[in-house]
Amino acid sequence: MTSRKANRLQAELFSQLAEPFTGEALFDCLPDLVFFLKNERGEYVVVNQTLVDRCGGGVKEDLIGRRADQVFPPPLGRSYREQDERVLRSGEAILNQLELHFYPARGRGWCLTNKLPLRGLAGRVVGLVGISKDLQTASEPADDYAAVAEALHEIQTEYGSPLRVRDLAARAGLSQYQFEQRIRRIFQLTPGQLIQKTRLESAIRQLRETNRPIAAVALDCGYSDQSAFTRQFHQTVGVSPSAYRRSVTLSRRRPA
Repeated sequence: MTSRKANRLQAELFSQLAEPFTGEALFDCLPDLVFFLKNERGEYVVVNQTLVDRCGGGVKEDLIGRRADQVFPPPLGRSYREQDERVLRSGEAILNQLELHFYPARGRGWCLTNKLPLRGLAGRVVGLVGISKDLQTASEPADDYAAVAEALHEIQTEYGSPLRVRDLAARAGLSQYQFEQRIRRIFQLTPGQLIQKTRLESAIRQLRETNRPIAAVALDCGYSDQSAFTRQFHQTVGVSPSAYRRSVTLSRRRPA
């Protein structure tokens, strides 16, 4: 389906709704997933019941209009607010962030968090949407995830450098087999696939949002040369980097 057709169908459906669709009622049904929408000041506008419960109970209105550092204790609240400000300022998503959360009823647990910017009609960032998915059951020790958090941070920040799975496993204090099993459990990907995914996500973002030469994008994302990058990009995305950039440019010019 072309983006033009999708936009038309979405506009047709949303114009018939009695109220804006936020997903709130749907996400209220998922007790292992936190969901929220925030405005450009980082204040909660929409939350699901799980988030309310994680903050000690009460009602949703207790959270609306407040920022993360006004809801969660330090240093967690401050860290969450800094994340929000980074997304709102840069317009770049935070993807697959492995985080330790503290819950009133069952102590600490690990979650996988994603935050994406919301853009207005003029293209300016006007808010963000986020979800945080529980990874750990009450019976699992938190150290199972703490061991991979540092290695995961390295993948997310140093994807432009050579990354070897055995070195990442050693950083996590695990054997390569143990490390691979835990990464598979969290992401349903091998460590190599996760590294490749992280690199390609950065490449797609740069191709879409900048005019940098493709060769520069390739090197920045950890590929040895443009041809290796082009082969991997085409294999994964289905088109070459240059074709992808052209399609994005054309879709922006085409009237809705």
